[in-house]
Amino acid sequence: MPPSVRSAYSQLEEVIGCKWSVSVLRAVSAGVSRPGALERHIQGISTKVLSERLRKLTTYGLLVKEVFAEVPPRTEYSLTSNGQKLIRIIEQINLLDDEIRHEETG
Repeated sequence: MPPSVRSAYSQLEEVIGCKWSVSVLRAVSAGVSRPGALERHIQGISTKVLSERLRKLTTYGLLVKEVFAEVPPRTEYSLTSNGQKLIRIIEQINLLDDEIRHEETG
């Protein structure tokens, strides 16, 4: 089913459930914006998976792609306002995870 037909919730569920999507969003949030830099920053991600995730996150409206007319061409990604909102939620989930782990070990 194309993303435009799927509900926003279904799209978010897919993004949150994918470790690569979350890793890409977190890296872009941290200022890593170019595909090559993202590939070096995200340990274990392949070029193919990174390209697919960037395309999907852009389609879902969480990232915006900017292509600069230079030689060689330069492409950068940044978070949209919805991407920034999702990052705040992901950060809250990480904080909750830290609190739970602390309680279990404390």
